[in-house]
Amino acid sequence: MNPTELKSPYFCGMDQLLAQIEQYKKEIEASVVTNKEELEAFRIKYLGTKGLMKSIMGEMKNVPVDQKKEAGQLLNEFKVFTESFFESLSENIGTESTTASSSIDTTLPGQPLPLGTRHPISIVQNKIISIFQRLGFSVAEGPEIEDDWHNFTALNLPENHPARDMQDTFYISQNPDWLLRTHTSSVQIREMEKNELPLRIICPGRVYRNETISARAHCFFNQVEGLYIAENVSFADLKQTLYFFVKEMFGQDVKIRFRPSYFPFTEPSAEMDISCLICGGEGCSVCKRTGWVEILGCGMVHPSVLDNCGIDSNKYTGFAFGLGIERITMLSYQVKDLRLFSENDVRFLRQFTQA
Repeated sequence: MNPTELKSPYFCGMDQLLAQIEQYKKEIEASVVTNKEELEAFRIKYLGTKGLMKSIMGEMKNVPVDQKKEAGQLLNEFKVFTESFFESLSENIGTESTTASSSIDTTLPGQPLPLGTRHPISIVQNKIISIFQRLGFSVAEGPEIEDDWHNFTALNLPENHPARDMQDTFYISQNPDWLLRTHTSSVQIREMEKNELPLRIICPGRVYRNETISARAHCFFNQVEGLYIAENVSFADLKQTLYFFVKEMFGQDVKIRFRPSYFPFTEPSAEMDISCLICGGEGCSVCKRTGWVEILGCGMVHPSVLDNCGIDSNKYTGFAFGLGIERITMLSYQVKDLRLFSENDVRFLRQFTQA
């Protein structure tokens, strides 16, 4: 029935009103709605501002006073019925639309989510830190832009010292006293200046040197340096600490040797080699055909360095060591080109996916 064809009066009697409402209910229940356009047409016809419901409610003015209460109840029930029917149609249309558009077969297995990767440098650094933490070392960090005192002078490298030539340094043009740190030894100086002894720390971080980039060298790389200061610390303590680290890092079968060396901030000084894990000691390009690979430098902290930091060198002694994480990573994963670590090639990085 078209709402514009409705006639007054509707309410010749309650029986006729009830019969009329029942007729409308049957008409509504018989409505077929299969899409959003038909749903909107249903809303306009029955619930719109000029629809059937609006027209019927407007006829309440023609209802006799003694019948208004009963008629109002009938009309309100009819309104609730119509609105509820419309809501059910809306839900069905929404469900069908979503299902049709997504076309998801819930019986199929889900799409696999790719696993993220950790950078091999981070993996190895975390393992190194874990080993030394088991020995009681804590982690200390410091700024990558340093001043000359903490990076050189306090480490027994005064101005014009020839050992400064061992490290080609990036200086900051705005201030000649500023530079990109060449080692994380600067963090050790900052910690020693606090005079909170005994001191047992490791200092991981990125360092910078003006070197030619090649398969074995880069202008930036990562280090972990260690420091232990207390009373009666000896070179034997240093050796046993490093023996433990190497065995835990590379396995019990690795061979180790110490060689005398020179560093201005330690005395005596040594370098530590291990048997090449890439060639098994037979000789390759990584170990320069020697079968040995140098992995770290170490030594007893020079008394002058202790004095520069306000530590009594007559009472306290200590040892220090430093190693390059890239070198350890190359040996651990048998990577022959150091440049791979900084090229961000996802094919390379995906090899280190962590479950």
